[in-house]
Amino acid sequence: MGQTVLNLAQNDSEIEIAEQCDLGDSIKPAMKNCDVAIDFSQADSIDEVCRAALQHAKSLVIGTTGHSQQQRKTIEETAHSVPIVLASNFSVGVNVLFWLTQKAAELLGSDFTPAIVETHHKMKKDAPSGTAKTLAEILKVARNSEIPIQSIREGDVVGEHSVVFSGADERLELTHRAVNRGIFALGALRAAKWIVDKPPGLYSMQNVLGL
Repeated sequence: MGQTVLNLAQNDSEIEIAEQCDLGDSIKPAMKNCDVAIDFSQADSIDEVCRAALQHAKSLVIGTTGHSQQQRKTIEETAHSVPIVLASNFSVGVNVLFWLTQKAAELLGSDFTPAIVETHHKMKKDAPSGTAKTLAEILKVARNSEIPIQSIREGDVVGEHSVVFSGADERLELTHRAVNRGIFALGALRAAKWIVDKPPGLYSMQNVLGL
């Protein structure tokens, strides 16, 4: 993902790459001269990323998933001082799926039982995916109950998420399929442009899109 973000950013006239970091690189010096940092690394890096953002008062776009509750708390506390866009998925289509899932749950009511099925490539480390967890959170608020998630890891699937509402004699499915990781990188770059000069706070991709 980092390489995809880099490649697309290099072709965007509105963006100048100040620095790039790989795993093992020191983050603080690299963050000094940027307006916003985009994080697609690993969950265990978030403490250092947040410390660097606080030290230099820089905006953050965080696309890494699999954070623990304590790591999520670190992000939330950092957002009191700097603006952060945190999203489990930066795809425009997926964020519309989030919105549609909420509306479907409200309109269908308790006569329909929801479930989530997600499929990713076999190298993906976290299961369920961050996107599936977000969908489950949306449904939990609407239904006040835990939502089952089926996670499948196979082949080189970029990402597929389905929300299934099962009724007595009918079934509604909302599905998003990603065929290229570029959609996530484009969304992250869109968020990076949006977050600059925003007040401190924890924002979502839906905030970026105005949903």
